[in-house]
Amino acid sequence: MNPETQALAPGLYLVATPIGAARDITLRALDILAGAEVIAAEDTRSLRRLMELHGIAPGQRPMIAYHDHNGPRARPRLLAALEAGKSVVYAAEAGTPMVADPGFDLVRAAVAGGHAVVSAPGPSAAIAALTLSGLPTDRFLFAGFLPAAVSRRKTALSELAAVPATLIFFESPKRAAAMLRDAAAVLGGNRQAALCRELTKKFEEVLRGTLEDLAAQCAERTLKGEIVVLVDRPDSLSVKDSDLEARLSEALATRSVRDAADRVSADLGLPRRRVYQLALKLADDQG
Repeated sequence: MNPETQALAPGLYLVATPIGAARDITLRALDILAGAEVIAAEDTRSLRRLMELHGIAPGQRPMIAYHDHNGPRARPRLLAALEAGKSVVYAAEAGTPMVADPGFDLVRAAVAGGHAVVSAPGPSAAIAALTLSGLPTDRFLFAGFLPAAVSRRKTALSELAAVPATLIFFESPKRAAAMLRDAAAVLGGNRQAALCRELTKKFEEVLRGTLEDLAAQCAERTLKGEIVVLVDRPDSLSVKDSDLEARLSEALATRSVRDAADRVSADLGLPRRRVYQLALKLADDQG
């Protein structure tokens, strides 16, 4: 460790790493990687390359692999370091720890042991894709990877069909076309969607259109790289006026017109203007 590197307080530090462009790492993340006494990573080889690229030498510090296959064996060693009052950093392979990442059990064990947990936020494929998709960002649900089996995948999709939020999925390039086909069948072919591929990398690509359109496009080509699929909330026109009035009347009993309109429009995925105008009318009728 460089003698000028500032020592870190004891605790577990979660560091987000670039999903593509190496320069997307934050200055704070580099400081933590330089100062931690113990280094853990989902992939120690990729983290070592990233550190070397930014001029950070691991030196004699322990560098411990922590992933889905060795968690029960590696976790006790990391917890022992925390118990000894050391600073431990855990870095995701690409993106933010805890998001489709094996760090959950490590963080839960650290919290249970009374240790400090610090997050150094940074790149996230889910958030990057959301900002590029052109779909609503005010409410979204990250659903991770869908099951590989067709029947289980369709069941999972049906459980999410009515969620009034933009849905975000990670998907394998080999299964993306099949996933889009099933999503079109279960969620509706006219539902707007986006497919983001190789984010922040040289061949970054964003496809936008209906689920039916994207399914057809992807069925005719071979996809490569990391993929994020996003699906718009359900069609707001499917909400009946009677149901909307009932929800607004209930909300108006405890909220102002503005707050009631905001709450109901967000819950049902409806345009706020439509909901607000109806809320005004109902409030006048009740007054």
